[in-house]
Amino acid sequence: MGRIQLKSVTKSFGDIQVIPPLDLTIEDGEFTVFVGPSGCGKSTLLRLIAGLEDITTGTIEIDGNDATNLVPAKRGLAMVFQSYALYPHMSVRKNIAFPLKMAKMDPAEIDKRIEAAASVLNLTAYLDRRPGQLSGGQRQRVAIGRAIVREPAAFLFDEPLSNLDAALRVGMRLEISELHKRLATTMIYVTHDQVEAMTMADKIVVLQAGVIEQVGSPLELYQRPRNTFVAGFIGSPKMNLISGAEAQKHDAATIGIRPEHIDISESSGAWKGKIGVSEHLGSDTFFHVQCDVTDEPLTVRATGEVSFKYGSEVYLTPRPEHLHRFNEQGLRIE
Repeated sequence: MGRIQLKSVTKSFGDIQVIPPLDLTIEDGEFTVFVGPSGCGKSTLLRLIAGLEDITTGTIEIDGNDATNLVPAKRGLAMVFQSYALYPHMSVRKNIAFPLKMAKMDPAEIDKRIEAAASVLNLTAYLDRRPGQLSGGQRQRVAIGRAIVREPAAFLFDEPLSNLDAALRVGMRLEISELHKRLATTMIYVTHDQVEAMTMADKIVVLQAGVIEQVGSPLELYQRPRNTFVAGFIGSPKMNLISGAEAQKHDAATIGIRPEHIDISESSGAWKGKIGVSEHLGSDTFFHVQCDVTDEPLTVRATGEVSFKYGSEVYLTPRPEHLHRFNEQGLRIE
C-alpha cells in the first residue's frame, strides 16, 4: 500500500511561506510527477513527504496513518536522489545492502533481496564492481536498487536523471517507467522537464510558487489546460498565446493554439507573417513566424518535408476547433 494524503500542508522558512495551504492525494500504485519551473516548490514538497523537512502546519498521512511527525526511516518511503549518493569505496552489492544492514536484517534475506533487485535492474554482472567503474546510468540503477530492496510503500525520485546526457536520460526514463509497471508501487517523481512528466506520469501536478495550478493526466493537461500558465508550460514546444484584438474576436482576453494546430501556406491564410528561425528535426520541422497578431514569434509544427526560406512571406491559419480561450485572470473559458 502507498496512498499518500497531504491535508492543508504549509511550509515556511522564517517569515517566508514557500508552500501555501495545499491539499493533494496520491493514490496507491500511481506514478505522480511534480513539475514546474525552478523554485516552484516541487523539491520542497517531496522533502516534506519524505520527512526531510518539517511541515509548518497541516498533516501528512501514509496509508491512512498520520505520518506528520514521523522521522524519515519510520515512514516506509525510499528516496532516490539526483546525486546518487553512493559510497565510492563499497561494491555495488554493499551499496545496495547498506540500508538493510543498518536495519539489522537477516543476511540470507539481504542476499535474496539484492539478487532480486539486481535481476530487475540488469545489475547482476556488476555487483562486485565499485561505483567508479560504472556509467552514469548504471550508477543511477544502483541507487534505485538500494531503494527497491527496502520494499517501500512509495518511491520518491528527486530529479534523478538531470546528471545524465540526453541519450541516457531517454533510456533511464523508459527503465523507470518499466520498473513502475513491474513493481506496481507508488512513485512520486520531481522534474523541471515537462517532456519527462508527459511521457512517464499517470498524474501530473503542475506547481508555481508553491501553488498547485492543475492536477490531471498528461492528456488532460495538454488538451484542457486550466490556465495560461499550464498552457504555456505543458507541451514542447509550448502553446502559442495571443492577446489583444485578435483574442477579443473570440470573446477572450487570450487565445491559445498548439504549434501542430496551425496550417502554414504561401498563398493565403488568416495571419500574414515572415519565416524566422526554422528547426529541422527530421520527421518534424518547427517554424518560428513573426506575425502582426503578437509580438512574440508563433511556433508552427509541420512535417519534415515542408521547407521555407528565412524571411519568406507565409500565411498562418489556426484550426478553430483547437483554439483555447482564457479570461483576463488567465483562467480557461469553457
